[in-house]
Amino acid sequence: MVLGGGRGARLYPLTKQRSKPAVPLGGKYRLIDIPLSNAINSGYREIFVLTQFQSASLNAHIARTYRFDMFTNGFVEVLAAEQRDEGGDWFQGTADAVRKHLYRLLREGTEHVVILSGDHLYRMQYDALVAHHEKMAADITVSAIPVARDQCSGFGVLAADGDGLVRRFREKPADHEDLSSLAIPPSLKEQWGTEHDFLASMGVYVFRREVLADLLERQDHLDFGRDILPSSLETLRVAAYLFDDYWEDIGTIKAFYEANLHLCDDEPRFRFYVPEAPIYTRARFLPPTSFRDAHIERSLVAEGSLLHGARVVHSIVGQRMWLSPGSRVEDSILMGADFYEVGSTRERVAKAGRVPVGIGEGADIKRAIIDKDARIGAGAVIHGSQDRPDEDHDKWTVRDGIVIVHKGAVIPPGAVL
Repeated sequence: MVLGGGRGARLYPLTKQRSKPAVPLGGKYRLIDIPLSNAINSGYREIFVLTQFQSASLNAHIARTYRFDMFTNGFVEVLAAEQRDEGGDWFQGTADAVRKHLYRLLREGTEHVVILSGDHLYRMQYDALVAHHEKMAADITVSAIPVARDQCSGFGVLAADGDGLVRRFREKPADHEDLSSLAIPPSLKEQWGTEHDFLASMGVYVFRREVLADLLERQDHLDFGRDILPSSLETLRVAAYLFDDYWEDIGTIKAFYEANLHLCDDEPRFRFYVPEAPIYTRARFLPPTSFRDAHIERSLVAEGSLLHGARVVHSIVGQRMWLSPGSRVEDSILMGADFYEVGSTRERVAKAGRVPVGIGEGADIKRAIIDKDARIGAGAVIHGSQDRPDEDHDKWTVRDGIVIVHKGAVIPPGAVL
């Protein structure tokens, strides 16, 4: 079960018109593609996605992308918050979302339930996680990453004993707290080969089905990290599973921006294409990107784009993106467009005095995120900087020194943001 209903307030304005898992990633993907691809590559074919907030685009993406053939019983099914005879309201938390659809899991043949978040960037074999869960004879298994002490305040921190069983859990401890009792035992550090001292929950869980059903009978248990896990440690066998590879929580604008641009590195820590475990997304059957007198450095350019006389440095250019002559893009993310404005259509838009979709002639963009279908006028200057304070405007926003132009926004020619 993939939890895809989050509001994603810290990712605003990218979540102004879409749910957090529907946010575009890497020029052509969406965040939800990560856990769904991991699940498919792990051999799983019965996948539910729980949705709630601004879910229209997420639902459409899943429906158009994840279709198994008629010779398998597999499915990727969207489950929305719904009203039923026994009552129904919005999901109140991660555990409450699963509780409201638990009846779908209580069927013959279901032994374990894997609970995933829909907003993390990583590649993981969930079948190995479940194998560890069974080897440990665990009721619950929590996947965790090793972290340093200064990272603990942003996570739920697990304390495991020498056998790898979780004995204590602390949700987002303060920086000044004494966490010595939560440190990884030396024998386990040596066994796992990690230099870090603490384990942080990834929000990836495996439950025995009967255990999950029993735990969710408590109506006041609304969240897995805050309620379910701490209450389980006294009476249940809870195991830790070490995941010592790239993992990024795309929870803030800064994290989203940096994770995307890291994909442009010479040796990125995460690659979308790995032969044995690719990341899937919707096939759009777009033409190859056209480069005419363009200068491209350390960038990713998705298909169907037109770069005419543009300079692009350390940036991501999404699908169907139009970059006009003389435009400059550096350290930025252009999310692309959902439609084309080319040929006579583009000429009509220009003659009518409107700004065509894409980046206009001579526009200069640096440390920015340009959301889908935005129209950047000729000569516009959009520059973020690390010391720039946060700002909120109708068509654009500044977060963490990054200028974000809203989806479908029109920035007039010559504007300076």
